[in-house]
Amino acid sequence: MIFKYLTKLKVNQNLLLNPGMAKTCKKCVETCGVGKLEPSVLKELNEAFEKLSTSDSKSLLKKYLTADVFKSIVNKKTSFGSTLLDCIQSGVANLDSSVGLYAPDTEAYNVFAELFNPVIEEYHLNFTKDDSQPPVNFGNTNCMADLDPKGTFIVSTRVRCGRSLAKYPLNPCMTEEHYIKLEEEVKCALGNLTGELGGDYLPLKGMSKITQKKLIDDHFLFAEGDRFLQAAKASRFWPTGRGIFLNDAKTFVVWVNEEDHMRIISLQKGGDLGQVYKRFVKGVEELGSQLTFARDERLGYLTFCPTNIGTGIRASVHIKVPKLAADESVLHAVAKKYNLQVRGTGGEHTSAQDGVYDISNKRRLGLSEYDVVREMQDGIMEIIKEEKSKSD
Repeated sequence: MIFKYLTKLKVNQNLLLNPGMAKTCKKCVETCGVGKLEPSVLKELNEAFEKLSTSDSKSLLKKYLTADVFKSIVNKKTSFGSTLLDCIQSGVANLDSSVGLYAPDTEAYNVFAELFNPVIEEYHLNFTKDDSQPPVNFGNTNCMADLDPKGTFIVSTRVRCGRSLAKYPLNPCMTEEHYIKLEEEVKCALGNLTGELGGDYLPLKGMSKITQKKLIDDHFLFAEGDRFLQAAKASRFWPTGRGIFLNDAKTFVVWVNEEDHMRIISLQKGGDLGQVYKRFVKGVEELGSQLTFARDERLGYLTFCPTNIGTGIRASVHIKVPKLAADESVLHAVAKKYNLQVRGTGGEHTSAQDGVYDISNKRRLGLSEYDVVREMQDGIMEIIKEEKSKSD
């Protein structure tokens, strides 16, 4: 079995111990159609596979959802009623997806392992079926540096992670009541943060358009309308259960029920990765002492998207490297060497503006939390070195 007691059996125990949860999850199961696969769902699946397989999509979904794999898993479903259609619908609707695969509940990683495993193995750079996520290890936080003391290159630095609460399903199987209860539970935990982490929780429901726009413009708040998430049915009941927590200095942020149940984020202007990482670790540990996160003994922390499992960490900088922008081959060579992902200024599916790139670690699985961030740090230092050499 892939799933350990914490992530699979504990869900069922929570249903037995909490009648309210049992009621809402039963509703979810009925909605998802547990039992014999409905002819309409099977029809949609066959049409989706035909559309995907005859397209020119370059997604990992298309690469690994072969005819044999499709035939093997097409009739399977999880105890929440999730089918293969729930996993692939976003990638079929958005043929320009790079991955195209989501987990509608944590069990999907096991039930549809024939599809998830090869996607995970390629994305996380040859994490094989015999590999396992190491135990949590944040290492010595004092070993992270200020990558740009003079403020010449790095605009801002961020370290974030995705987390799912073990006793709730993921977005496509969440009821409106799930969203409300999860938000309240997370809000309570956030209210216990003090000192540097102390701040306020702002629910999206009832938030003025002016406040919402300012938070989005200042790059603190997520926005509704992501077509990839909408196609995956991750935006239902919006804005119910969604919100953002900001510490007083606006350097520690928690998103609630955007793509994942939680996105825990530490960020600030400039390149002081050491400060950002210390704050991140403190926040994750304090929240983890109050909330039970879904974690698998092989795959680590489980999230909605298989790119974010394992540590769930994405450490990134916005970095201005105009010389390398004129010759991206060097930039991409360094990125490949250090397993970094190069994105445009606005993130995925955007282009660089004025030589500013969003660069982050690509691997989140198969190495420790400390090693994930250290790999990003070493790569960024090499990129700055290359940019300086072209300026000399």
